[in-house]
This record gives sequence, C-alpha cells and structure tokens, in this order.
Amino acid sequence: MGKNLFKNEVSSIKPYIPGKSIEELKRELGIEDIEKLASNENPLGPSPKAIEAIKKEAENIHIYPDPNSTKLKEELAKKHNLTSENIVVGNGGEELLKMIAQTFINSGDEAIMANPSFGKYASEVMFMGGIAHQVELKNYKHDFKAFIERINDKTKLIFVCNPNNPTGNIMTKEEIEYLVKNVPDDVVIVFDEAYYDYAIKNTDYPDTLSILKKRLNTIILRTFSKVSGIAAVRVGYLLTSKEICEAMNKIKLVFHVNRLAQVAGIAALHDTEHTQKTVELNYKSIDMMEKYFEENNFEYIKSNANFIFVNVGMDSRVVFEKLLKKGIIVRPGYLWNWDNWLRVSTGTLEQTKKFITKLDGVLKENKIYA
Repeated sequence: MGKNLFKNEVSSIKPYIPGKSIEELKRELGIEDIEKLASNENPLGPSPKAIEAIKKEAENIHIYPDPNSTKLKEELAKKHNLTSENIVVGNGGEELLKMIAQTFINSGDEAIMANPSFGKYASEVMFMGGIAHQVELKNYKHDFKAFIERINDKTKLIFVCNPNNPTGNIMTKEEIEYLVKNVPDDVVIVFDEAYYDYAIKNTDYPDTLSILKKRLNTIILRTFSKVSGIAAVRVGYLLTSKEICEAMNKIKLVFHVNRLAQVAGIAALHDTEHTQKTVELNYKSIDMMEKYFEENNFEYIKSNANFIFVNVGMDSRVVFEKLLKKGIIVRPGYLWNWDNWLRVSTGTLEQTKKFITKLDGVLKENKIYA
C-alpha cells in the first residue's frame, strides 16, 4: 500500500477495552451461572418508570426523534435551576466527551487529566491531534498541584473525574476550590460526575453547579446509565454556559439521541424511589466488601461510586481469569498498570456474597493468606 489511508492519530489511539459480556462468557466457558461485576451497572435493573415510558414510545420508533431533545432538556433545566440553553444531551457520556474534544481541540492544543482515570479523555483529545497530559495520582487522588504546574498557553481542557474511575474516591470541596482558584478563566474545566448520585451521600462532595454559575468555562457531565440503570439506551447530558452549548450543538449528529432514550431519561429523572433504593443497596454492598477486605488486611480505596478498587496481593490477570472460570466478571487492574488491583462493581447482596466467596477461594488456592 503506497500511502497511509488513515488519519495520522488513529495509529496512536489505544482502543477502549470494555468488560466481558455475560453472553460472551457463556459462549467461551459454557457456564450459565454468571455474575457481572465489571461495568458498574445497576444491580436493581432499569428504572421501572423508564421501562414504562419506553413501552409506550415503542410504537413511534418509525418517526425520527426530536433532534434537540426538547422535553428532556426542559425537565433537566427545571431540576438544575438552569435553562435549556445550558444543556447538551448526548448518546451517553462517551459521545459527549467526543463532542467536547471536537469543539475545543485543535492540533497541538493540550489537555490535562489524572492517570489512572477514564481513558476516553486522553483518547478523544489525541484523536483531534491534541496532547493529553496524564498526571499520575498522588495518594490515590488527582494531583491538582501538578495539574496547575502543567498549564500553559496551549491548555484548553482540564478533566476531573469525580468520583474517579477506577479508584472510586472523590475530590473534596476544598480540593476543587483550590483547583478552580488556580486555573485561568480561559481554560475549560470538565467535571465528569457520572457517579454523582452515589457521591452526594458524602457531605464533602463539591457543588459544581455553584461553580458553573460563577465560572462560565465549566462543564458538568452526568449520565442516566448508572443510578437509573438505562445504560443500554445511551443517554447522558452536560450542564454548561450558553456559549459552550451553542458551539457544541453545531457539531452534534442530527438525530443522535433516539426517541426511546429521550423518554426513558425523562421518566428516570422523576423516579426518585428507584434512585434511592439503588444508592442504599450500593452502600450495603460496599460495606460488605470493605468488611471482608479489612478482615484480611487488603488495601482498598474508600469509594463514593458504585464500585470499589482493592489490592488483592496477586497478579490481577490471574485473579481475573480464575474468577471468570467461577462465573464472576470483574475489571482487572493491569488495564491501568495497577497489576495487583481489582475494580469490583457493587451488586445485590447475594451477588456480593458470591463474589467474596469466589475471591476468597481463589486467594486461598494461591496461598495469598491461610
């Protein structure tokens, strides 16, 4: 082949590796009893109100969706005391991250983010020809001092995953205040709050909406995939200034959020009972895992998300494969170069007990403890 057909940046992008699906594992191993605790999904399933809304709307899927997601934006605006002009809706948070990079990053522009954190920040910036500065965590947290030292005239974006994925811990009000105070106004701060509904149980979790109202170059990203349990229909949203919304809406796909996703989002937004039950179960599952980790002296990071990050003292590749054969899917830490760590999603109490039992067996088989 005489010429390179592909965009230059394609060769430098590391593909995102999703967690194994239940269907895939059933085909590979021929086992039926499988618990998926790898993708931070809702163990209670989807919002019942969202299900009903989808059923009612299903007969209209021959009609293109509202390209502006008008009703969903109106409901989100009411909830957050903003206007529809402050909201961009997307095909999940992943599309919104792509849109952010497309809106702001020219070749040579720079962005700053933590490492490890959600990998799509770096890959989307790099695909646009930008430079992604991935700053190592300090004491398991975003190193905002190092972030600030990295800022220069080419810096366009700063990404803050809060709670962070995969560590699950939060940056506090005081820490966020320090960052905002020291970042120039012409740099956009992106607060990825995909796990917001779990994190607000912590009274030290920051109120980024109040930051947005004072600092226009701020973006707050949230999703219905986690707490509302509608990950499969793909709908997320961001809150920001009218100027940024206007710019982002110029580059969106025309019909990017489908009819079912729009009505499901509206219904889920009002399903406070499902949200409350989900959050309550989440912390019961976390408590159960923490108790087991503490009894066995395993290092773990205190989580305010719907997963927990734990050091099990042996190669996560090995633990991952052995748990797969026992019907448990988790996320191995080697994907982030944290070789002895696992990220485990919360589940029902039965799923959590099953995970603990299976993990305990794997570790004892390998003499990690007696």
